[in-house]
Amino acid sequence: MLNEKLNFLETIRTDGKPDHLCNSFTAFKVLGGDPVFQYVRGNRIRGTNSYDRWGTYITFPEDQPAAVPLVTPENQVIQDIENWKEYVKVPDLRANCSQGWEAVQKQKAEAPEDCLTMTVMGTGIFEQMHMLMTFEDTLCNLLLYPDETHELIDAITEYRLEYMKLVVENLHPDVILSHDDFGSKTSLFMKPEVWREFFKEPYRRLYRYLHDNNVIVMHHSDSYCESIAVDMAEIGVDIWQGVLPTNNIPAITKELDGRMALMGGIDSSIDREDVTEDEIRKETQRALKEYGDLKHFIPCMTYGGPGTIYPQVENIIIDEINRYNQENFRA
Repeated sequence: MLNEKLNFLETIRTDGKPDHLCNSFTAFKVLGGDPVFQYVRGNRIRGTNSYDRWGTYITFPEDQPAAVPLVTPENQVIQDIENWKEYVKVPDLRANCSQGWEAVQKQKAEAPEDCLTMTVMGTGIFEQMHMLMTFEDTLCNLLLYPDETHELIDAITEYRLEYMKLVVENLHPDVILSHDDFGSKTSLFMKPEVWREFFKEPYRRLYRYLHDNNVIVMHHSDSYCESIAVDMAEIGVDIWQGVLPTNNIPAITKELDGRMALMGGIDSSIDREDVTEDEIRKETQRALKEYGDLKHFIPCMTYGGPGTIYPQVENIIIDEINRYNQENFRA
């Protein structure tokens, strides 16, 4: 039987031959706390409100599972998209994050040989845009001020490329998990052609760099992205992580024909304080029944990394997938 690392690599290969279903994020060792992550997200401390390096107001109440931007017309960074350069000060990552990599390098050196090392990069291009201005302004500016919006996207892309370069140069993980949510539960936030006009080529550039440096690209988007799934594969996404069950996962798998793996499929609505073990197992079983025989599918919760709000939820999901593998072992 293949170990989790080798089985994952076989799963994402177009002509791979995995011998069991991958199980959530169990194939990975997440390398946490790198200098760039600490520099750009270190202000996110539970029970505090603060401003990040871009000037976005971040709130993290005690009873909230994660920090979130709170952007209003009054506090948004970009007050006028036509003059966005007057408002946006792009953080200088090279100047501030070139030192202090020893601790996370030690994590990599101590990672088990049967695991793939992974770095998580939150706040993708679109997300960074709507952290600099209200969501409504972000979407309207795509249509009303395309030239200025392209310029802003170029600046954010350069920033994100520098982030990737620092991670690759100092750490070179096997996988980078790159976040950017492009839609809601049931639709994209924009028409597919608008996404293609503004975001497809910037992401192609970023993911080409990672592939040129032998880094596997996992893109997190727990959204409805069915209409751009082929585009995501085309620009170099190896694994679409977070795929919601509102997407037609069997149809997407057939259309992709091995060009991109799908990871997710388990509805996050089961991550509740009052959930029963039976509910968790039934939702996991549903996903395994509907998608377990698909090639290049990896079952997991649709969150953008390992873990659940209530830890027992993930533990039961992993146990149920293990049970499925024991009963349906594919030699």
